[in-house]
Amino acid sequence: MAHEHKLEIFRGLLKFKSNVTKIWGVLVFLTIVTAVEVGLGITKPEILTKNYFIGMKVLNWIFIVLTLVKAYYITWDFMHMRDEKSSLRRAVVWTPIFLVCYLIAILLFEADYIYNIFKTGYVTWDF
Repeated sequence: MAHEHKLEIFRGLLKFKSNVTKIWGVLVFLTIVTAVEVGLGITKPEILTKNYFIGMKVLNWIFIVLTLVKAYYITWDFMHMRDEKSSLRRAVVWTPIFLVCYLIAILLFEADYIYNIFKTGYVTWDF
């Protein structure tokens, strides 16, 4: 007996008639998120590049959040995590999200430290 997958996205806001239309709906959502990322990357609005939040430009935070949204949604829909038990969903989806956030924080703080050392230290930018 085949298992029926839920044919809705955004917690039931959009409902589809078949798996094919649902895949197209998810594709449209992920395309829109990617287009926003690319558009922001090309235009780099000044208000987002001048303002800082927790030691990093707001634009970079937007990129990180949108990338995590895409990764979460790909896992949620294409790996069918919405149809699994909640404990497995949490283990598969939330653990990497927290680990990626932790890795990003470490990389950003280290990069800021190195930038300040090169900016104010004895060693200069020779490359």
